[in-house]
Amino acid sequence: MAEQDQQIWSRPDGYTITTDKNCLNIDTIHHFLSTQSYWAKDIARELVEKLVQTSTICYGIYNGNPYTNSQAEQVGFARVVSDLVRFSWLGDVFVVPAHRGRGLSKWMVGLIVEHPLLKGTSFNLTTADAHQLYAQYGFELVDQPENRMHRQLDWPTIYQAHGLAATPNNHNE
Repeated sequence: MAEQDQQIWSRPDGYTITTDKNCLNIDTIHHFLSTQSYWAKDIARELVEKLVQTSTICYGIYNGNPYTNSQAEQVGFARVVSDLVRFSWLGDVFVVPAHRGRGLSKWMVGLIVEHPLLKGTSFNLTTADAHQLYAQYGFELVDQPENRMHRQLDWPTIYQAHGLAATPNNHNE
């Protein structure tokens, strides 16, 4: 999205969400995805940089305002890949453990699904453990799963395509 389309929201408790990719802390995102997520365990930092760069919209949650406080800490993240007309995919949603239980995921998902360019699109996501969270925002189990298809994730091929050596823990999901 164009720089002028960046948005920012703040809460009275000091948390801020912005869609400004320049505010994202790639080290924080990489650390969480590579060490704490079940879906991108051991992902290379270079691939995290690429997924942020090529995503349509990224959301960062900060404890503090990253525009006015250089000490603002990134505590959450989500990204959307979309054509902004028919299709949107939500992924890599997280809040670091020390900041969970404060409604930050709910706040962020609510902002994402209400984004004017995403609001009417067919949203997809995959989750192993957050069905109740997403159901609050209109996500449902897939109707007629027999009519849906997907191609399996292939980490070794991805690493090779980006000129990276695959790590031993990268495996097909």
